[in-house]
Amino acid sequence: MKNRTKLWLIMLISAVSSFILFVLLSLVVGEVWNKGYNLEKLNSISHETLSFIERQGAFGKDNIQPLLDSVQSRNPAMRLQWVASDGSVIYDTSDGTQQYDFKQLANRMVNMPTNLWGEHEPVTLIYSLSQNGQSYYLLLSVPSEAMKGGQFFFYARTFKVLYTLTLPLLLSALVPYFLSLWFFSSINRRIGKLNKALGQVSLRSDVIVLEDKSKDEIGQLTRHYNAMAHRIQSQSAQIEQFDNRRKLLLSNLSHDLRTPLTMILGYAETIRTSSYKDENELQTGAKIILQRSRYMDTLLDQLLDVSRRDTDAHKLHFALTNLSELMRKIVADYLLFLDGQHFTVEADIPDEEVEAFIDASLVERAIRNLLDNAISYGSEGRFLGIGLVEENGDVCITVKDKGKGIASENHERIFERFYRADGGRKGDGLGIGLSIVKEIAEAHHGHIHLMSTPYVETIFLVWLPKNQAA
Repeated sequence: MKNRTKLWLIMLISAVSSFILFVLLSLVVGEVWNKGYNLEKLNSISHETLSFIERQGAFGKDNIQPLLDSVQSRNPAMRLQWVASDGSVIYDTSDGTQQYDFKQLANRMVNMPTNLWGEHEPVTLIYSLSQNGQSYYLLLSVPSEAMKGGQFFFYARTFKVLYTLTLPLLLSALVPYFLSLWFFSSINRRIGKLNKALGQVSLRSDVIVLEDKSKDEIGQLTRHYNAMAHRIQSQSAQIEQFDNRRKLLLSNLSHDLRTPLTMILGYAETIRTSSYKDENELQTGAKIILQRSRYMDTLLDQLLDVSRRDTDAHKLHFALTNLSELMRKIVADYLLFLDGQHFTVEADIPDEEVEAFIDASLVERAIRNLLDNAISYGSEGRFLGIGLVEENGDVCITVKDKGKGIASENHERIFERFYRADGGRKGDGLGIGLSIVKEIAEAHHGHIHLMSTPYVETIFLVWLPKNQAA
């Protein structure tokens, strides 16, 4: 069932229920809080009494007395008088025997029906009854305190009068419902637009922007939708860019693995068939096989890093670590690796112990990634520098090279996964080394900074706090 149909049903049920509830509550509240006589009840008592008198033919004192006493016993606040046409009182429930003249009767009827709502003057009503051409009068009076506190009277001589009152009454009753219908219809239209826009949201479609300046909940929801739609479009662009890089990664990886694998197979076949000339050629082939195997192992390690990052498998294990000693071991490994390659290695590591709460394995991986990056892309400068300084509760690890450097427009994107500043395939690796370094630094609540002047100095600075939450 549509909301509009539901709304019409609710309005109809509400209108009928409101009317019924009004009537019932009016009756209940009137009985509980508005006790006493009203004109309708007095008329009812009088007409019943007159009807009984007429049926019984009780016009004389002896016959009328028990009848009026009975009525008065049921209504103690009421005074009943049976009066002849000449003004003589035949019977008075209050034992009165005075003779009424016109003035006295008129005085009792002065200011009626205003006295129905008075506070001190008694309320008197006069009714007549005839027998054999002679008229008799029933005077019924009650003190004003015995009347109800509130009374409403409506008199209509013809039904045409009702039409003049029905239209205003109907409009006054239905205006709130029509206003509610307009309000909820407006809400329904706004929700319909929002629902339609949400149904058309996809990664490939353009963003549908909704205009809704209201400050209510639907306006807030619409603004959240606009922000969400823009965010989805932005993420869609990022996913598409990432997918393109993933395809490039697979293409590069297939080439990067095939080339060293071809060399390994060739030299392995040479060794297997003893086709080498002498011992030197044998050692050269074995060395190439070892180098290419290590290169392939490095590529596979980087792929494993990608998998671990995607599955959120990095768990940090902080421990108090001697950074100075750790970096000395790393420098010693790279001195052996660079032996004979005409590299100048400069290590600026303090002799004293520099300790920090870090995950040693992750920090070591970050340092090695920076060193590998400097050797791969800064080899033209034939320089490798590594340093460690301690400052204001932080430690700063630096890695330098004097190669071609990195253009300033690439400084931010160089830390993105699979991004290569040259846009091609030059150099080893998959383009994830620096992104891993940045992630490790941020996992330690630190950061990485790059400064580069081509063929002068390119330096990466990794700042890490010395103290970490365990």
